[in-house]
Amino acid sequence: MAWQTDSIMARKGVAKGVRGAAHSITEATQGKYHYVYGPYVEPVLTVDPGAVISAETHDAFEGAIKKETDVPSKILNFPFLNPQNGPVYVNGAEKGDTLAVYIESIVPRGPQPRGTTVVMPEFGGLVGTGNTALLNPPLPEVVKKLDITLEHGTKWNDKITLPYEPFIGTIGTSPEIEAISSLVPDYYGGNMDLPDVGVGAVIYLPVNTKGALLYLGDCHAAQGDGELCGVAIEHPTVTTVQVDVIKNWTIHWPRLETKDFIMTIGSARPMEDAARIAYRELCRWMAADYGFDEIDAYMLLTQAGRVRLGNMVDPKYTLGASIKKSFLV
Repeated sequence: MAWQTDSIMARKGVAKGVRGAAHSITEATQGKYHYVYGPYVEPVLTVDPGAVISAETHDAFEGAIKKETDVPSKILNFPFLNPQNGPVYVNGAEKGDTLAVYIESIVPRGPQPRGTTVVMPEFGGLVGTGNTALLNPPLPEVVKKLDITLEHGTKWNDKITLPYEPFIGTIGTSPEIEAISSLVPDYYGGNMDLPDVGVGAVIYLPVNTKGALLYLGDCHAAQGDGELCGVAIEHPTVTTVQVDVIKNWTIHWPRLETKDFIMTIGSARPMEDAARIAYRELCRWMAADYGFDEIDAYMLLTQAGRVRLGNMVDPKYTLGASIKKSFLV
């Protein structure tokens, strides 16, 4: 696991970073994919801390858009988008704990062209939507189907090839009593569309109910900051993660750790409030675990903090606030 042996997951987790039993969620064993995060369905899998789980994820459309002549508004049944694998019940996880998820690999699967991106009516960052109601007519619907390989990335056209930079667009734990659309990001994670939630990262998620109930799906082969038109390069994958439980480490919003930085993630509208949540949580994390005075952390982040825009198109916007680990020593 390279740097992960010194991660918070390895130091504080029940399994201490040791790989446990391997499990697989195939399309067949998953059965019905879920479009809601909530505690009201039976787990598809029960695992111990340290477990390694490989899941066959669908693209955001559950494979419904098959060719470039398809018309999304006639095929898709909103809000049945972002199908989720799971939920996975993690033994020993209780409310007030944190679920740690190390993202080991994301590999494309399925026949070519396996990638899909689209322009849909009243969805995106530069168009009128139901929340930003305008009289302008919607943009024309466009579907682009793309070849994706692990080795060569995504062929956009004869001149442009995008590197394969996969990440999990939607991942989170169940809320305690709510049932919330998988299109929505919030305190439990969800549809954050944050490119940093990629291979080699550890994401920390608040446990709100017994067993944590982990959901994940909506993997992207590439995406720029903001997911501007509302749809990244969506593709089906085999995504492999390792889970652990950090007892009595209570967090209120998702956190993320890589070799070089720590990040806190906030989701809200307007976008400034998402940034405020993320930076406030980072100030408090630095004070609680790294010996900073909270006001000093606030001042340091003013000089050295970084913000990553996940999405600016979902019902709530997502931003990650980060600081290099080299400043925390």
